[in-house]
Amino acid sequence: MTRRNPFPGVARITDRHGKVRFRFRMKGLSCYLPGPYGSVDFRAAYDAAVSGAKGPTVRDGQPYGTLGWVIEQYFRSLRYRNLSVSRKRSIRGELEWLRREAGDLPIALFKVPHVEALMSRKTGPTAANTVKKNLSMLFNYAMKNELGSVTGNPAKLADRAKENPDGYHTWTEAELGRFLAVYGPGTKARLVALLAVNTGMSRQDLTRVGWQNVSGNRITYRRGKTGVMADLPIMDDLAAELRNIPTDRLLFITHGARNVPYKPETLGNWFRDRCKTASVPGSLHGLRKAGATRLADAGATPDEIRAFLAHETNAQGATYTKKADRARLADSGMAKISGMNPEQNLSNLAVRLDKTNLQPTERKRKND
Repeated sequence: MTRRNPFPGVARITDRHGKVRFRFRMKGLSCYLPGPYGSVDFRAAYDAAVSGAKGPTVRDGQPYGTLGWVIEQYFRSLRYRNLSVSRKRSIRGELEWLRREAGDLPIALFKVPHVEALMSRKTGPTAANTVKKNLSMLFNYAMKNELGSVTGNPAKLADRAKENPDGYHTWTEAELGRFLAVYGPGTKARLVALLAVNTGMSRQDLTRVGWQNVSGNRITYRRGKTGVMADLPIMDDLAAELRNIPTDRLLFITHGARNVPYKPETLGNWFRDRCKTASVPGSLHGLRKAGATRLADAGATPDEIRAFLAHETNAQGATYTKKADRARLADSGMAKISGMNPEQNLSNLAVRLDKTNLQPTERKRKND
């Protein structure tokens, strides 16, 4: 007597790698179910498939409940569709890496060691922490939408890799001066540098800015990453460079004989090469930070820095003002110890060379 299939619609198959899988097909719905056969995850996936609550497998044939399956659900979500074009491009690349590395693993079975093992496959601390952040986002997304029987977020408990707290190198005024000394007036490198430091534009914003963004002595643009509008005065050194650009040219920064626009990544790589030529350890993002640092050192508030950087909140602006405040507070504190005004210059010469450190009789003896 033939035994009745306890899970109608499920067939046992062996894929081209020799792996046994269980495939569900019913009324146009087709997906793979997580094993082992009859387990809690298997039954949950089967019930969801029968009710039609879950979608089909991803294009690579990854089964229901795996990390790769959840990633594909995320790509179809409103949350992903609401991201900016540049953020969609960057996070898709990051999540596709996760899918290649561990896409066939059941997401509900992930533990902290699995998260940290994936982090260790990246060479730098920033890249490792990006893995942690993206996995945490996926676990939260899966729990919110009841995907893959996920009940916790192990990425939240994983240790972070130690990073440079300052991130990208911030250009100093001396470094900017050396760069501008190499690339004189009328050069593309000089124009890019002055646009970045005077407007705080990122790579993608620099590739789109042109005369259409200029009105009188002001430049306005909508930041691609945040959608926030920036409305800034054009500083004198930038104005001098803009006079070299034909008024009938749509974009300020182009390349090739046909003056085609740069891709953001291509512009960033091109500018790094210019920095190497000028022996400056910089990047476009470092110039953006340099512009914010200038404002903070001049006493700008977090609100003013937020307007310059086109951020949505004051969090990043406060970072710059805190650094500037530390220097000012240190000067004020040391002045209290020395009994001098903060503005008073302290002698920084060696004792044997600084005559102001000698007593009157010693100075007389020295002069004799």
